[in-house]
Amino acid sequence: MGLHDDGTTGPGGSGAGAAAEEELAALALKILVAGGFGVGKTTLVGAVSEIRPLRTEELLSEAGELVDDTGGVDQKTTTTVAMDFGRITIRAGLSLYLFGTPGQDRFWFLWDELSQGALGAVVLADTRRLEDCFPAVDYFEHRRIPFVVAVNCFSGARSYASDEVARALDLEQGTPVVLCDARDKDSGKEVLIRLVEYAGRVHTARLLDAVGP
Repeated sequence: MGLHDDGTTGPGGSGAGAAAEEELAALALKILVAGGFGVGKTTLVGAVSEIRPLRTEELLSEAGELVDDTGGVDQKTTTTVAMDFGRITIRAGLSLYLFGTPGQDRFWFLWDELSQGALGAVVLADTRRLEDCFPAVDYFEHRRIPFVVAVNCFSGARSYASDEVARALDLEQGTPVVLCDARDKDSGKEVLIRLVEYAGRVHTARLLDAVGP
């Protein structure tokens, strides 16, 4: 098929449009978004995703009230029961596939599957319920998956400096702590960029250590 008016080619051709698509698809990285119940994981994925996010939310039930701690998130009416999925292009040739994990203990069996092949993770934290992100921090530290802690700055919550949060969570030295607004696309994108940069340094250092002198 010949050259189209827009400069692309049909089947059998290789115009500028096809080349651009190949460049955009050059590198796709898997990122997990984790944290406690009601911390804003679904909100973050939805805010930054350039596609309509896939959500697996269900209404909170009376049975769930017996096992889910809704203290501090009384307005929450739904919960993720499998995962959230979204995609964002950071720059030409680099896209991130985002997988939001469920926050409740009874869904943690899904984490092992979701973490396969992940470059790194974002652990969302709420300073009003900071202890809720301890399990996610422990999970990624024990599996040596690079992560950043993103403090979701809720209205009315007391503000803390990044180093204060790092000490409270007893993070390994060098683990980044960033402040964000999970509702804001630019803020969420900055968090993801910090993660990609940090995870890249960690994986490079591990590769050099494995090669040796």
